[in-house]
Amino acid sequence: MGRAAAGPASAGARAPEDAGPVEGRALLVVGDVVTDIVARHRVPLAPGTDTAAVIRTVPGGAGANVACWAAYQGAAEVRLLGRVGVEAAAWHERELAAQGVRPRLVVDPRASTGTVICLVDEGAAAERTFLTDSGASLRLEPADWSDTLLDGVARLHLSGYLLFAESSSALATVALEAARARGVPVSLDPASAGFLEQLGAERFLELVEGVDVLLPSRDEARLLTGVADAADAAAVLSRRVPLVVAKQGCEGALVARAGRVCARVPAVPAKPRDTTGAGDAFTGAFLAALLAGADPEAAAAEGCRAGARAVERVGGRPPAPE
Repeated sequence: MGRAAAGPASAGARAPEDAGPVEGRALLVVGDVVTDIVARHRVPLAPGTDTAAVIRTVPGGAGANVACWAAYQGAAEVRLLGRVGVEAAAWHERELAAQGVRPRLVVDPRASTGTVICLVDEGAAAERTFLTDSGASLRLEPADWSDTLLDGVARLHLSGYLLFAESSSALATVALEAARARGVPVSLDPASAGFLEQLGAERFLELVEGVDVLLPSRDEARLLTGVADAADAAAVLSRRVPLVVAKQGCEGALVARAGRVCARVPAVPAKPRDTTGAGDAFTGAFLAALLAGADPEAAAAEGCRAGARAVERVGGRPPAPE
């Protein structure tokens, strides 16, 4: 087991005693915290030689991005449980705290912080390709969990990346069971079509049994159902999960319940620079809106607005608060 990162905003897997929980208003996110190296290139990659690019190192991770966008959208309190390496723990804690997130970072004594190289083609769609070294992020384990993390929590959100490694999947199961025992609703974003394909749809659906809200991308919904049509895929999934909000990128979002699509939410026009983290922005804004009392359709509209803002920025995080 690692140790909790030092600093006033962090207390590992235990809530700070000097800052009591906000009863029934907080969002707890459990997920990955990684370092993103974003390389934006204007011309196609040239194998075997150089390709000019603009390269930046920024904080990232699907779970961490969701937490930051939820805080940016006005969620009363956002907590994040994640695992990082020694070399970047202080930096990630400062970055999260600056975005208004209360980090509970467990410092791994052996593994380095997860790193993702994001190759962004600066064409019309600003599409990205990821090279992922999960590092410490998927070494979260049940011993990193404490039920006190749920004190004052109104919603728990799990990053789907947790399900792609044995120890972090076990932690996700513990967190899900603890939340259900307290009557706290749980949402989950599958996070990666590539990793999902390796895990297998049926195994994934077994692991997420008991989740209240599923937020897949179009590709993830198709993989999970074997259905090519996006709306049909969302409808099929909503027979397994009470509420499915399927993110469709530039085509907006679908809201499905009880085996049918009940709302089609339009996208917000944007000029994309970097699509990294757009889905995380949608999820964070969606959850913040639910916490504020919005219905799922209105919350999905907030998600679309946040996604549009995200693609016009480099990296997966919202603007830093002034």
